[in-house]
Amino acid sequence: MLRSFEQRRMTKRKAEDELQGESMWDQHHGMHWLRGELIGEGRCASVFLATRKKKTRGQRSSMLTNLPAVMAVKSAEMSDSAFIEHEAEVLSEIKGCPFVVDCFGEETTSTDEGDEVYNLLLEYASGGTLDDLIEQSNGRGLPKSQVRRYTRCILEGLKHIHKCDYVHCNLKPENILLVRNRASTSSGNPTSFVAKIADFGFAKKSKDNYGEWRGTRLYQSPEALEDNKQDKPSDIWSLGCIVLEMLTGKSLSDLDSGCDYSDFDDRMTWFDHVSTPKIPAEITGTARDFLKSCLAVRPSRRLTAEELLFHSFVAQPQPSKPARCTKGKMARSSLCHAGYNKSSVVVPRIPPPPGFETAAGS
Repeated sequence: MLRSFEQRRMTKRKAEDELQGESMWDQHHGMHWLRGELIGEGRCASVFLATRKKKTRGQRSSMLTNLPAVMAVKSAEMSDSAFIEHEAEVLSEIKGCPFVVDCFGEETTSTDEGDEVYNLLLEYASGGTLDDLIEQSNGRGLPKSQVRRYTRCILEGLKHIHKCDYVHCNLKPENILLVRNRASTSSGNPTSFVAKIADFGFAKKSKDNYGEWRGTRLYQSPEALEDNKQDKPSDIWSLGCIVLEMLTGKSLSDLDSGCDYSDFDDRMTWFDHVSTPKIPAEITGTARDFLKSCLAVRPSRRLTAEELLFHSFVAQPQPSKPARCTKGKMARSSLCHAGYNKSSVVVPRIPPPPGFETAAGS
């Protein structure tokens, strides 16, 4: 009984210590925002829900006063904030794309002990991550219409990132956020969320060479793992891996029965035997062709983000414009211009070939 009591007392004290640690974080509010609950934690930073403070009378305006009511704050002690400071720099250079997470600014706060904390204010994704959505499918995959929609969003984001001469280097379902579509009023409809690319801590300029690959091994391209080369085609490879997971509801390690993805040598041996990763037989048609265009082993054979946007798997159908002259099967021509006057146009009669006669009035 004594031992049991002692264990309970230690468990209670541990819970109190953890609660105290959380309350210490809670006290690190910003000048214009209040830190809320912890909603995510990574190797380099913690992410908190945050709300905008009410503006007081006579308060001077600044960049941080134009904040949304709810946002996400990514925080790290200054001694360990290099990755999110780099992310802030990248986001400032690629801002303006509706398919890349918005950044609302940065701020430094202090703990009770005097330690400085770096905070990056970001758009809040009420829909969670793409990884959450895939997991909720229980291995069945997402509906194809949803896969097409989110794939197109990611492609639009990649097109912008690559146009700004950046490579993301760490594309994966966990780094694709589902943000409420402001134009939609339905919270349960999948179309009420937009997929946005986030987490630019590993992003780099195309010309930069760090001598090693950056990001998550499972989603890295063959040239990244073998030659430490990461350029725009490497992001396309990662996109193919994401689409494969959306379609199947399974990770690449689950799909591949013969290799351990955690083992570098096994994975490269696998690539020596096939031209692309094994795509399940149930994936056919345009979806299969799209994946092959992303997962070609040679980077030069992968399509760019801009080219993939025209692929039939994701291309948005163009509404057909009715021709103004639709009598019979006549093709649209210069006669269909707005200034066309039917009564003023004389159509010459073509005489029939010798030996043929036409009925009168025809």
